[in-house]
Amino acid sequence: MLRASVVAATALVALSSCGSDATSDGASSDAAGSDGTALTIVVTPADGAKTSTYELTCDPAGGDHPQPQQACEAIAAAGAGVFDPPPSDQTCTQLYGGPQVATIKGTYDGKEVDASFSRTDGCEVDRWDALGTTVFNVPLL
Repeated sequence: MLRASVVAATALVALSSCGSDATSDGASSDAAGSDGTALTIVVTPADGAKTSTYELTCDPAGGDHPQPQQACEAIAAAGAGVFDPPPSDQTCTQLYGGPQVATIKGTYDGKEVDASFSRTDGCEVDRWDALGTTVFNVPLL
């Protein structure tokens, strides 16, 4: 009788996990499968200019970005910190870098990203340059 109870309990535990979205750590299988990079990049090269939107995925590189492999490599080289705004107490040179603005939204290495970029001062120019013109697909004059 004890053996039958153990077998029944084991079967019940096994069946309770069938069809479950949970992984062993309690996260959903969707979250576990989202460790990659999928970004939407929106760029306006100048005031009044046409806005361009690109989809970029990495591992493997793809999407409609014109240079997905190079863009993924540039983002990896810059690191996740490039998506953070400069600290509010950081001193930035007041050198205007140009009218270009961009946003990058989506996921990077499974973490949510919602970043804005510009070239309004030295700190913002540094962030833009860390990604390079390949990510934004905007030649600088």
